Amino acid sequence: MNDDVRNIVLGLVATGISASLGWMARTYLWRRKLRRKQAFFGLPDNSESLLVVNRNAGGPDLSVMRYDVFALLELSALIKDCNAHAQVVAHDATQQGFGERTEFCVGGPYSNRRMAAHLSSLLPGVWMNVETDAGPETGAFRIGGEHYRMEGGRSEYVLLARLTADGHDAGRPVFLFCGQRAITNQAATRYLARHHERLHRKYGTGSFVLLLKVVNSQAYGPDVVELVADVTRAARTPLPEAASADTAA
Repeated sequence: MNDDVRNIVLGLVATGISASLGWMARTYLWRRKLRRKQAFFGLPDNSESLLVVNRNAGGPDLSVMRYDVFALLELSALIKDCNAHAQVVAHDATQQGFGERTEFCVGGPYSNRRMAAHLSSLLPGVWMNVETDAGPETGAFRIGGEHYRMEGGRSEYVLLARLTADGHDAGRPVFLFCGQRAITNQAATRYLARHHERLHRKYGTGSFVLLLKVVNSQAYGPDVVELVADVTRAARTPLPEAASADTAA
């Protein structure tokens, strides 16, 4: 074997080794990223999850707002990326606790009984006006001592929460998307899809409650979203009885 042939063989071997190492490094990083995503969403390989949606009170069939359907599509893509499976369940047909399967609950308490139950038991510091004839107070949030009123199409609010049973990080989480309008629910799911890595770095697999504002949805749809505040502490602290009575009145 002359020097030229030997150099060619050595070059091919070096190229093969470099390619193999590069492939192994990319595979390792991809798997690490996937495991982090699965841990954040509580969705290991082949696990089951619930998508809890509204049901039309006038009939037995599921009747979901268009933007809530878009929200479900956003969540379905996240679940598929985690190599997990989803089951769509009506809000009044879900009869299980939480912590067994990851749950994604979409819709406000006025149209989603499951959401109303979660707010009552998990977020006692959140109150939402569900009266349909409340005028400008329709859909308004009270979180702790703060009040957030909706301006339809201009300034609307939505809660995005990740909660675990009894605060145990190891349990399967419940994700809440509780907005003043259906388009805000989609905005929250899109925000989660875009920022879940940053949220994981900040909160790990713990609980958090974020208040988001959807800006000028009549022009920009669900795309322009601002983080108003981390309201975890206020949302999990029961409202004073006097404040609850005032808001109920």
